[in-house]
Amino acid sequence: MTDADVRDEEFMRRALALAEVARERGDVPVGAVLACDGQIEAVGFNQKEANHDPTAHAEIVALRQAAARRGGWRLCGATLYVTKEPCLMCAAACVAARIERLVYACDDPKGGGAGSVYNLADDPRLNHRIRITRGVCREEAAALLTSFFAERRKEE
Repeated sequence: MTDADVRDEEFMRRALALAEVARERGDVPVGAVLACDGQIEAVGFNQKEANHDPTAHAEIVALRQAAARRGGWRLCGATLYVTKEPCLMCAAACVAARIERLVYACDDPKGGGAGSVYNLADDPRLNHRIRITRGVCREEAAALLTSFFAERRKEE
């Protein structure tokens, strides 16, 4: 395992911990960590239910926090770690923010925007393309989502 692989796993485990926070608060368990030069710049977890905000996805929360911290919307050089493949909205936000790299744990076979259904993050027609790494901590992230939705179905 390379140093980059170890770093990817370390940041993804942090994102998984944030996904647990979302779960505890009644939101779909997705967490995000934005890092640059080996340092965490911003974090986020799903807050759609808590904030009554359809855009409060983990990725958007982290991107907004990082942009505010940097004092600008361009997040060049950053890597975004997310426990689930970003949707189209979040993939578009990553492109707009000019992040360099996206690392995600598990695919979203119903609405993924970074390779499984759509590939907005690496679309050659856009003015910015993002390098994508898939599958870091895949099993843990998938298990978290599966158990969350199984619990939800029991409640209905």
